Amino acid sequence: MNPRKPAENGYQSRIWRNTIRLACWGGAWVAATLLMGFGPKFLWNKALVFTLLAAGLDVAVGVGLILAHKKYIAELDELQRTVFLNALGITVGVALIAGIPISVLNQYDVIPFKSDISLLVILMSLTYVVCVAYGNWRYR
Repeated sequence: MNPRKPAENGYQSRIWRNTIRLACWGGAWVAATLLMGFGPKFLWNKALVFTLLAAGLDVAVGVGLILAHKKYIAELDELQRTVFLNALGITVGVALIAGIPISVLNQYDVIPFKSDISLLVILMSLTYVVCVAYGNWRYR
C-alpha cells in the first residue's frame, strides 16, 4: 500500500465510481449534442432521417445522464447533498433571472448581439461550479 495515499473507505470508493460514471455520461451527452448540432451541416447535409436519429440519441443519452445524476445524489452524504442542492437551486434561479430578460431583450433587438442558449448554459455552468466550490469551502 502506498504510504502517501490513505486507504479509501466504502463511501469514498462509491462516490469516486459514481463521479466517474457521471463524467462518462456527461461526456457522452456533450458528444451526442455536438453530433446533433453539427451533424446536419457537416456530416449528412441536413438529411431529415439522420437529424431525427441524432436528436433521439441526444434525448436517450440525456435520460442516461439524468439517471446518473439521480444515483450520484442518492449516494452523497447529507452535507454533500446539501452543498449540491444549494448550488443547483442557485443555478436554476440565476438561469431564470438572467435567461428571461435576455430572451425578451433579444426578441426586441435591445441588446447589440444575438444571444443563444449556449450563453445561458455557460452562465449556468459557471454559477454551479462557483456555488459548489463556495459550499465546499464554507462547510470545511
